Amino acid sequence: MKYIFSFFILSILFSCSSDRGIRNPYLQDIGFRIDINLNLPQYSDLTNVGNAVPVNINGVGTKGVFVINTGFDQYRAFEASCPNHAPNECSKMVIDGQVATCSCEEYTYNLFTGQLSNSPNDGGRYYNMLEYRATGSGNIVVISN
Repeated sequence: MKYIFSFFILSILFSCSSDRGIRNPYLQDIGFRIDINLNLPQYSDLTNVGNAVPVNINGVGTKGVFVINTGFDQYRAFEASCPNHAPNECSKMVIDGQVATCSCEEYTYNLFTGQLSNSPNDGGRYYNMLEYRATGSGNIVVISN
């Protein structure tokens, strides 16, 4: 009985995976927290479903953060720096409706999902947008990493 128990414990330990996904090599893991007040004019667009706004505050993300209202008091927040190359002069993306575009290569990303919309078909490794935690409570949206 002791051997069966030992085998069971060892099989559990060795079956655990340490793979937590592939980390984006271009973007640093920056810790921050910001409270966004939806009563302020620069963030009032977030009171409507489907609207996205940039948050350009020093220390929030690498190149800032994009926040979108996805409905039912749910919000998503993504890094504003293009995830498919190192941050540089052209890597800060711009919002056009519900799409973020990188001016370096014209990569486009869906702000509802963060997914790369026009991935090249060259067999290379391409990354989706880096997502941050976003929680809404009343007129405050908390973005953190």
